[in-house]
Amino acid sequence: MTKIAVIGLGYIGLPTAAVLALRGFDVLGVDVSQEVVDTLKQGKIHIVEPDLDVSVAAAIKSGALQVNTQVAKADVFIIAVPTPFTDTKKPDLTYVEAATRDIAIHLQPGNLVILESTSPVGTTKKVSEWIAEERIDLELPHQNASNPNINVAHCPERILPGRIMTELVDNDRIIGGLSLACTKKSIAFYQQFVRGECLPTDAATAEMAKLTENSFRDVNIAFANELSMLAEKNGVNVWELVRLANHHPRVNILNPGPGVGGHCIAVDPWFLVDADPEQARLIKTAREVNDSKPDFVIEQVKRAVAGIENPHIGCLGLAFKAGVDDLRESPAVQICQALADIDNAVISAVEPHIHELPNSFNTYPNIRLTDTDAAIRAADILVLLVDHRQFRDVPTLFDLNRVRVIDTRGQWINT
Repeated sequence: MTKIAVIGLGYIGLPTAAVLALRGFDVLGVDVSQEVVDTLKQGKIHIVEPDLDVSVAAAIKSGALQVNTQVAKADVFIIAVPTPFTDTKKPDLTYVEAATRDIAIHLQPGNLVILESTSPVGTTKKVSEWIAEERIDLELPHQNASNPNINVAHCPERILPGRIMTELVDNDRIIGGLSLACTKKSIAFYQQFVRGECLPTDAATAEMAKLTENSFRDVNIAFANELSMLAEKNGVNVWELVRLANHHPRVNILNPGPGVGGHCIAVDPWFLVDADPEQARLIKTAREVNDSKPDFVIEQVKRAVAGIENPHIGCLGLAFKAGVDDLRESPAVQICQALADIDNAVISAVEPHIHELPNSFNTYPNIRLTDTDAAIRAADILVLLVDHRQFRDVPTLFDLNRVRVIDTRGQWINT
């Protein structure tokens, strides 16, 4: 297993490809975007992640990592494409199916196919079935568990944006095959570059484990966000409330925020809800609480600008969390765009990790991307939406007494 094809060169696929290349594998990175491929061929990257640029540049320069829009033969195929949900909160497996059918033509007996994309329970089996539809000459594990000639497994990524290059190697990995043989072969592969423990299970359990991890976090965040709304109604400072409550030896409340974003926590719980809405009641409620938090922040801002004829609103941060450029499912984006609908409002958006606003902002001509200094000087209302380190010293660098500040992250609470 020396030739690896990584399908999807986004926030998971690209770091995975770089790590493998720097550990002696011959890696082909595949992405449908010609722009992404052209950028990578120059040794540059299209996303923000600490140390990723150096790793990719070294891997490309050495020749160990090559990139293309087309799949080729390999020993191991890693699928790391998006698994979004539809407008009705149902899983969209379009990208996984397309990637699977693309690699099917290149498969040879003995190959290993690993789905790393976070997926609903049963998706790994579907991967095996899609391959079988394309290649009737092959024995797939859903057809012949004891002796397949193509091994299929699921190994969900379990990394934190901002620490991907470290956690890809150091974190424990859950590895579930469609058969025991598939699991063993997958573990043998991951043990060549993962320092964490490789934990064997079956594919369905591996799929559900990732959904469980993110749903657990979502429920806990929902408690904090609901608490923040209750505290506001009672005139209580939620940050002080959480600090005091956490002095209890068995209490560990998270800090609230403006909502939950990103491609994991804001998405994955819906996969469990979709599969069994009658049983997933707590998970569904937590999702609804977190999805409602941006509306709560929007109302706070609207109350603050009441009576201001041409309000200037500074929105600090658009990413879904600190230290990244990832705007997927970001509550900050939702809030910023909603505030643009306020009559005669001018919105100064600050996001230090991007150079231009994405296309979704094209219908909001009154939102302009600017720097922190310009946003604060123009603002009547200043809304801290993301606790980027670049915003940490704002209270000490600027006189904020003349503006109304809404701090959704508590970053300035003790400043």
